[in-house]
Amino acid sequence: MATRQAASGTVRAGIGGWTYEPWRDNFYPKGLAHSKELAFASAHLTAIEVNGTYYSTFKPPTFAKWRDETPDGFMFSLKANRFATNRKVLADAGESIERFVGSGLSELGPKLGPLVWQFAPTKLFDPVDFEAFLKLLPGKVDGLPLRHALDVRHNSFMDPAYLALARKYRCATVFTDSDDYPSFADLTADFVYARLMRTDPKVKTGYAPKALDRWAEAAKTWAAGGEPADVPRLEGPGKKAGPRDVFMYFISGAKERAPAAAMALIERLNKAVPA
Repeated sequence: MATRQAASGTVRAGIGGWTYEPWRDNFYPKGLAHSKELAFASAHLTAIEVNGTYYSTFKPPTFAKWRDETPDGFMFSLKANRFATNRKVLADAGESIERFVGSGLSELGPKLGPLVWQFAPTKLFDPVDFEAFLKLLPGKVDGLPLRHALDVRHNSFMDPAYLALARKYRCATVFTDSDDYPSFADLTADFVYARLMRTDPKVKTGYAPKALDRWAEAAKTWAAGGEPADVPRLEGPGKKAGPRDVFMYFISGAKERAPAAAMALIERLNKAVPA
């Protein structure tokens, strides 16, 4: 189940995808049918980020199937199709955005989490073109509210002007715990999106216990509307806001350790919830 603190948003923790060969000997029970892997993963985690939607277009029955195979309260974050973000002129992305959003996402219903718009590491921040792109992002699909997360990967985005645009259009800027991409956690929306990419193959739970304790505390602080003091930001702390939903994914790094890391984080969060 998702974890909710008193007077706070909901914290969800998960992994990227659910079909990964090494998970079949350290996460999934031996002999588990591949068709049962989503049901198993969603019973032990509270969210999954789908990477397949970045490369391919899925149809409504697929989203409906995912919805029906997962428990109440579970959520999917969907990575937007690359044709919308991997282009020279972002202002021309309207047709690709419409095709992705209209591909059947609404079949997920309340299980539809944020849409992640991931930009290439070579994509530089152009304020005019980037704002033109943000204007194209729809607020709803089939009456279902949409939340947008911006995964920017070039250092030129470490600019207050970028944060101002993200806030203007109520998009979260993805916090990436990594040395390979810009890593800043300024709050720009009513939810937080974090991708934790430092899982260590030598650590059974991916992250060391103290690091997991730290991220659990950060998640609770974000969910309560605050800003963790030890997480990097571009700007100084802002005013404390209302409760925020938090999505934390263990992605990349030692991917084989990602499920254990997510479950260890969920365990820490659940201990903090009064019975």
